[in-house]
Amino acid sequence: MTREEARLKAIEYFDKAHIYLNDEEKKNLEIADMGLGRLDEFGIEIHIYINTERYAAKEMVLFPGQICPEQIHPPFEGDIGKEETFRVRMGTLYVYTEGGGAITDIKAKIPEDKRDAFHVFNETVLNVGDQCTLKPGVMHWICGGPEGCVVSEFSSRNMDEYDIYADPEVVRMHGV
Repeated sequence: MTREEARLKAIEYFDKAHIYLNDEEKKNLEIADMGLGRLDEFGIEIHIYINTERYAAKEMVLFPGQICPEQIHPPFEGDIGKEETFRVRMGTLYVYTEGGGAITDIKAKIPEDKRDAFHVFNETVLNVGDQCTLKPGVMHWICGGPEGCVVSEFSSRNMDEYDIYADPEVVRMHGV
């Protein structure tokens, strides 16, 4: 899937979830392929409402089975790191954190060549209207369910360029 195909598909998802984006916002969607060039498998599509030194809000799309790779939001510039809440607006989101679970027991399907880059498998399944909050310093990854999903994220300051990924091949801001 190309970036443009992902952008157009993400707009369809936002429309289905009744999330209105104006033409400029649609044009400027962040299509993050994580530097892997495999948007069907890895990436996330994002509209950022606001990101200040105190708080951030965004809408995110994950296509069916699309994974946003394992990561942690470290402390930076005197900040303890990002705290974030995910609320599902459409579809199903799988959230994986520390605290148990095994790769053989999860719903997400990690491509064979990337299995070594995933270490946390405590699975939380979020459906429409469900939400969960991740505290700073929690290793995690997320995956779109069978129909994909639209998710609102509310968080403290968002500094994606400081995120640490378990996969050394991930380049979060690639092409953004």
